[in-house]
Parts: sequence; structure tokens; C-alpha cells
Amino acid sequence: MIKIKYFDDEIVRIEKINKGDWIDLRSRENLEYLAGSYFEIPTGIGMKLPEGYEALIAPRSSTFKNYGFIIVNSPGVVDNSFSGNEDEWKIVAYALRDGNINKNDKIAQFRIIENMPELEFEVVDSLDEESRGGFGSTGKQ
Repeated sequence: MIKIKYFDDEIVRIEKINKGDWIDLRSRENLEYLAGSYFEIPTGIGMKLPEGYEALIAPRSSTFKNYGFIIVNSPGVVDNSFSGNEDEWKIVAYALRDGNINKNDKIAQFRIIENMPELEFEVVDSLDEESRGGFGSTGKQ
């Protein structure tokens, strides 16, 4: 069970969609923005995630096409310690064109995942596998 707080009674309630594994986030406000501006979009929600879980926030596939901004900390990470009474989830955005968002517009999506398991690192002089040619070397097609 996940506790959720709504910061506005008019925000459409969160629900898991039937197809896919991500859940939509909406804007709590009407916003206007100019190309080149940085702004935050309040989502109108806060959650108490279970111990050992975190949320990943990412743009929806249509976010840039519809609104002309990119989510600059994408994916965003919300850990379960971000669960105070005033801890509203926000989307950090950068506008590439002038635009506006209406209250309750779908602007991002999230999923809840388990935290990474405990890991240990060992320093070595070489790795055992054959090289693939370096980062970005697999070509365009």
C-alpha cells in the first residue's frame, strides 16, 4: 500500500493504466513559459513509498511534441525519504519554445521500482571481455 497526498482537490486522481507499466503525472497549475526558460511544474501529489522502493520520473512520449519543453533531470528519482507533508513532486523543465500547460494536463510519467541491491566494487587493471569498440561505436543502423 502506498500513501498518497493530493495538494489540490481538483487534481485528477492517480491510477495505474491497464496497458504499460508507467503512471501519468499531471500539472497542478496553468502555466505559461517562454523559450529558454527554466521552470518547475508542480504535480499536486506527494507519496510515502514503501521502504526499499523509489520512483523514476520521465517524460511521456508526447511531452516535447505537445508542450515544447524537456525534463532536465530525466529520469528524475524520488526516494522514499522524500515523504514529508510538504514534499510535493515537481517536474523540472526547460522550454525550447513558448508554450503553456493547463491544469491536469498529462506532462510526465513515473514507475515505482525496487532500490538497487547492495554492491561491492573491485578495482582491476583490465576487464576480461573483448572490447566492443567504445561508447557509441555500434553505428547508426
